Amino acid sequence: MLPLQVLSVVLMVLGVLLFAAPFILERLPSLENVPWILLYVYRSDGFVFATSPILLIISALSLLWWILTK
Repeated sequence: MLPLQVLSVVLMVLGVLLFAAPFILERLPSLENVPWILLYVYRSDGFVFATSPILLIISALSLLWWILTK
């Protein structure tokens, strides 16, 4: 596999895990002790939003790399 393909598979797997993160956090509140750079959780009135700043940074860098090498 090409390095870009491997990176895209890793990003998809991380995306699926982050998609499931709010559901997991509802049942396991101890996951909120994870460093904010790995998992950022926002809670408001029963709404739970979870994202990963490091995943967003890696995604932006991979997109930039793809644009520059194309």
